[in-house]
Amino acid sequence: MAILNKIRQRSLFLIIIIALALFSFVLSGLIKDGNSVSHSQNIVATINGKEINREDFLQKVEAAQRQAGPSATSTQIMNQVWEQEVRQAVMETQFEKLGITIEKDQMRDLLKTALASSPEFLNSAGMFDENKLNEYIANLKETSPQGYQSWIDYEKSIASNALQQNYFNMVRAGLTSTLLEGELEHKLENNKVDIKFVQIPYSSIPDDKVKVEKSDISSYLKKHEKQYQVEASRDIKFVKFDEIASAEDEKAITTDLKALLNNKEEYNDITKASETVVGFLNTTENEDYVNSHSDIKFDKRFVFKSSLPAVAADSIFNLGVGAVYGPYKDNGYFKLTKVLAVKQIPDSAKVRHILITFIGAQGAGPEVTRIEAQAKTLADSLLTVLKADKSKFPALVTEFSSDQGSVNNEGRYDWHPYNSMVPEFNDFEFEGNVGDLGVVKTVFGFHVMEIEGQKSKNKAVQVATIARKIEPSEATVDKVFRDASNFEIAVVDKDFETVAKNKKLIVLPSNGLKALEENIIGIGSQRPIVRWAFEEGTDVGAIKRFNIPNGYVIAQLVAKHKKGLMSVEEASPSVTPIVRQEKKAEMIRKRATATNLEALAKAENTTVRTATDITMKAPSITGVGREPMVVGTAFGLKQGQTSKLIDGVNGVYMVQVTKVTPAVKLDSYQAVANRVEQQKLNVVSSRLYNALKEASEIEDNRAKIQIQ
Repeated sequence: MAILNKIRQRSLFLIIIIALALFSFVLSGLIKDGNSVSHSQNIVATINGKEINREDFLQKVEAAQRQAGPSATSTQIMNQVWEQEVRQAVMETQFEKLGITIEKDQMRDLLKTALASSPEFLNSAGMFDENKLNEYIANLKETSPQGYQSWIDYEKSIASNALQQNYFNMVRAGLTSTLLEGELEHKLENNKVDIKFVQIPYSSIPDDKVKVEKSDISSYLKKHEKQYQVEASRDIKFVKFDEIASAEDEKAITTDLKALLNNKEEYNDITKASETVVGFLNTTENEDYVNSHSDIKFDKRFVFKSSLPAVAADSIFNLGVGAVYGPYKDNGYFKLTKVLAVKQIPDSAKVRHILITFIGAQGAGPEVTRIEAQAKTLADSLLTVLKADKSKFPALVTEFSSDQGSVNNEGRYDWHPYNSMVPEFNDFEFEGNVGDLGVVKTVFGFHVMEIEGQKSKNKAVQVATIARKIEPSEATVDKVFRDASNFEIAVVDKDFETVAKNKKLIVLPSNGLKALEENIIGIGSQRPIVRWAFEEGTDVGAIKRFNIPNGYVIAQLVAKHKKGLMSVEEASPSVTPIVRQEKKAEMIRKRATATNLEALAKAENTTVRTATDITMKAPSITGVGREPMVVGTAFGLKQGQTSKLIDGVNGVYMVQVTKVTPAVKLDSYQAVANRVEQQKLNVVSSRLYNALKEASEIEDNRAKIQIQ
């Protein structure tokens, strides 16, 4: 009791001591583990012992993303950079083993070749000047660390490409073909046999007569393990809740549009009096009216019937000036269209021009030094010259025009349709007359233009269109959110499929998702969903809501599939037909006891067929298709000899060789040997790298460190 009392008296002290001990133990573990985790998370991959650093990798991904623009997703860019990095590491392993490098003198030669046409490195004689290159590099190093690093990367890229070329050339140098190989190739192509055969198709046994058990598929997978290795994957199912306009939303939009048609009285809080607000039908300020009320800005250009919305083209084209058609639905909008004017316009034109660009104009390069006023003065001067003598047009184009797309054609754009050029350019060439000369300003600069031809004048209309995007109302958006939330809550303790069915929702599956994929059929690029499915804390049956463009997804993880041999269930669709065919072949061989063609044909209620001029190089049988095992067996028989039963691609066969025609002997097989050698050389680049990559040790950590 005395001891217990002493323990009680010192309990607080003991608790503190124990806590400190535990804390130091856990902390030391965290520090140790933390260093390990930090290291692993900083390494994107290890390839043949070479580590790819995360920070460097991400910098390359970012640079590639800037170059690719918005057309490519971050995952696509990451995978592209990944393949480049893997190739670099795989090939560097080979370079190091062989001790091949790019020396300084060779690097200079490579740069000289690569930059031979770059004007900034050429002297007055148009020759590459190494001093200019040295000056350029020194200036970069002094003034722009980022630019200098880009230059270093450029040099590395050139060196790497050269090393790869040297490596492949060394391999090619060792790829030769002997005369014996040439002779063999000639025989494979020209040795021929004629055969008689009986085919017992696999289709002669109905599929439902052959039972394939799971154990059969399992046995097949074990025999062909290499062919059925799979990456880790996940199966999910999901319900999508789209924020789309309801019927009530669409009705409200059309009601608002109709209210714009006619004049209406509105009370003005400032004047304290009622005022008449002019409607769309009566306004004369059509451009301002459209720009004030439409989600699509006013376009003043005339259009042919073919350019009007297909759903309303006939109705609009037949309206009188000032009349309005609509509301009508077109391409995600409700629209009101008013005809403002009608005229006859050529459907195509031919022009020539001289583009005088200036600083700030679209497409103007760094070599452009003139300001806008100087460009206008020059354009006006050229116009004066041309008005006096149009024959000088080609020479002036060559001397002054900045439009490289037309310089080689004397500044000419041959016949092209209406509205295919920028608006100001288009208006001049289609609204003027043949022979007109003028200066037109566009976003590209000042164009000195001449209309050389116009064709086929047709009716065109100028329209004013008020367009309202068909969007869900706030009430609809709120309802979609509530529906998604209610479904998410309901499936926590109930069956996903049952709840969806009761709510009349469609459940969409997405099976076999890989760790680095991003696209999910039905919802597109959704990397967060894939990441969630692969997170360690996500168990089978887990449910989560995700925001997607214009809606939500409620997803459930259905299954996890480990890396390794494909499961019986996964393999069943592809393996079942193979196993079934093997069983059919066995059944046919058991029942077919005949030892000659005629008896076999009679027993199987079929006929003896023939095939001629069969070669080993093209192992196909006329009327049957590709049958390499059957053809190979036939070439192993002597003339008049009959085979045993052969399991082929399309059935079980028995063949008899009726004629053997040896290939004609050649005086020399060198030409054939040369052709075989060329075939080998043609596949070096692709097959060699793929073989090196397959033999490499590659540890891929992209999924673990969550690049995006």
